[in-house]
Amino acid sequence: MEQRGVNPLEAEGVAPDFREKHDRLRKETLANIRKLQRKLTMELLAAALFLLLSIAALSDFAFFPSFPEDIRAALGSPPSVNMISAVLLLYVFSGILLILSRMMSGSGKYGGIGHVGYLAGFYFFYHFSGKLPENFWAVFAAGVTVLGLESYHLWIYCSEEIEKEWEVLAFLDGRSGGKRKREND
Repeated sequence: MEQRGVNPLEAEGVAPDFREKHDRLRKETLANIRKLQRKLTMELLAAALFLLLSIAALSDFAFFPSFPEDIRAALGSPPSVNMISAVLLLYVFSGILLILSRMMSGSGKYGGIGHVGYLAGFYFFYHFSGKLPENFWAVFAAGVTVLGLESYHLWIYCSEEIEKEWEVLAFLDGRSGGKRKREND
């Protein structure tokens, strides 16, 4: 019969293997640190992708071939510039509100690649309407604002979470504090 509060291994005279649990926890903590660093790197890659897209848009996508007239006719007429601008403004405000709500809740979610996709859509709509040169800076400023705020949010979140993981490692290693051990210590 099992007694409450008695470890069955200790009752049999076998000591539990804390070292195995310690090693597993250490590996999980290091894996979490790498995951957080990759998350931050992916956000920076999204910003770099947006910059490449903006460089292409600055030249009005001149190095890409134009769509043939039959494809343009199948797509129909592009939306008006005022409609594209109104939707861009709506996107910017909703994107900023979404990021700020994630910051307030402490969420680690991010949408860098999604934001680049939306901004690419705005570049392409302005391009097909023939008004990209006049509206390039509006899309660029919107992208820098949204992606900059998203990157800042993710940088703060990942930095805090990595510091917590380093504190766990310091505890596991028997050191005080959460700072990384320096090479010359």
